[in-house]
Amino acid sequence: MHFEIIGSDPAKLRGYYGELFDWEFQMGDAVTEKVSQPGLYGFVDGSTTGEGDGINGGIGGGQGHERRVLFYVGVPDVESVLQQAESLGGRRLMGPEPKSGDFTVGHFIDPEGNVIGVAGPSA
Repeated sequence: MHFEIIGSDPAKLRGYYGELFDWEFQMGDAVTEKVSQPGLYGFVDGSTTGEGDGINGGIGGGQGHERRVLFYVGVPDVESVLQQAESLGGRRLMGPEPKSGDFTVGHFIDPEGNVIGVAGPSA
């Protein structure tokens, strides 16, 4: 449903991937400051990439954000999926965030140490 590339210098990352893949960015804020510093998140519209059938994404981060590449899976209930991920041997890192609004996200670590995102409507 969505990918993210997070680093300490989001502008440099946007320049790199913009030139590499001809991506264009709409600047804004991530759904939570835990994902990216305000104003440093660049959204990529999947309909403008490749053959027009890519997934939406974003590049963000900033000072204090660990670098990572992350994909999000669309789910109907973020909290229940995070609970299930934990019951299967994973570990919750974040979420659901934000606590209000129409859209929420969460992160968990799978049993092999990979960070995965889930996103969906707020409960």
